[in-house]
This record gives sequence, C-alpha cells and structure tokens, in this order.
Amino acid sequence: MNELSAIWPLFGLTLTTPRLELRPIQDADIPAAVRAALSGIHEPGKSPFCNPWTELPDDELGANMARWYWRCRAGMTPESWTLLLGIWHNNEFIGCQDVEAKNFESLKTVSTGSWLKKGAQGQGLGKEMRAAALSYAFDYLNAEMATSEAAIWNKQSLGVSTSLGYESDGSYRDTWGPDVVEVQRVRLTPEAFIRPDWKLEVEGHEATAKFLGM
Repeated sequence: MNELSAIWPLFGLTLTTPRLELRPIQDADIPAAVRAALSGIHEPGKSPFCNPWTELPDDELGANMARWYWRCRAGMTPESWTLLLGIWHNNEFIGCQDVEAKNFESLKTVSTGSWLKKGAQGQGLGKEMRAAALSYAFDYLNAEMATSEAAIWNKQSLGVSTSLGYESDGSYRDTWGPDVVEVQRVRLTPEAFIRPDWKLEVEGHEATAKFLGM
C-alpha cells in the first residue's frame, strides 16, 4: 500500500473484469479523463446528462471535471458518498462509472451513472462496467437495491439496464439543460440481477468498507 492509499483508502480499491479495470480517479488520472471526454461522448446537442457538462467549451471542460472530482472526494462521509471509478481498457482511460449512496447503513441502496467515450462505445463495455459496479455493490457492500435513470429517448442506457435485469420504477418530467425531458427510473435487486458469466476480482475492499463506515 502506498502512502496516499494509507491516508485515503479508496485509492487502494481496484475492480477487474475480463476487459476492464475500474479504480477511483486520482489527480494524476484527470488529464486522461479530460482527453477522453474531449474526444466525444455523444452527438452535439444530444446530451444524456441532466447537467450537460459535456457541452462546455473545451477550455472550460477540464477545470469543471477536476472541480467535480475534488468536490466528490471532499464530501465523502459514511452518510453520503460517491465513488468515481475511472475505466481503463488496454491501459487507456475510456470513461467513468459512478456509484453513489446516501444513508447507506439504513437504506442499503446505491445509484449509478456513467459515461463512455464514443470510440469505446458499441463493444459491450458499458454493460461490463455497470455489471462490475453492481457486482461490487451487491456482493461486497451488501446493497439491497440499485437504482438508475435515463432520459426516455436514451435507448442505449435503458437497454443496458434491461439486459442486467432492472425493472421500471416510474418516470417523471424534468429540465435537463435547456430541454424538458421524460426521465425513466429503473431499479434492481440482487435476486433480479442478471449476472455476467465472469467473476469480479476485487482488491482493497476491506479498507474501503471501513472508510465508508461499513
């Protein structure tokens, strides 16, 4: 364990799938994350995010991403936390998988969100990284529910959810950037989770769980 992981145990967490490595984003990873985002995530004007951060000018995007990573770290407590897991494929940073929880000790519920650069889309990697996050949440953190949501037009994200066993949890209208959209909620239990045909490899869980108050 390096000195930084001893101080901030989350930096010792690594999730490994057959094709991907997921680990918390450190400052040294931020330039690679910004390059991946700048390479394109979605078609112009078609942001899948409720906060259209990808549509910032190129010279503002990096600083905004860094602020987000630092803000999430600074706000980490057992009562409210967000794991920002960078995604590496063949040693290249290709996206981010978030796992978030509030009052986890009582609710045992996590929510997930993610992005994947366009050059890595269409290969099943989005499903693989979500399956990794769910496997970790259910099998290691002992979550009893996982939730997610997407704009109703975002068939790619909702398709991943369906393929993993999520069920509909209602919808609502909201403003996403300049647009008003219908947002589909989905939810998943460990029993309904359609598991992949591989087993997640995990390093650094015990220190992470202790840090999160579990």
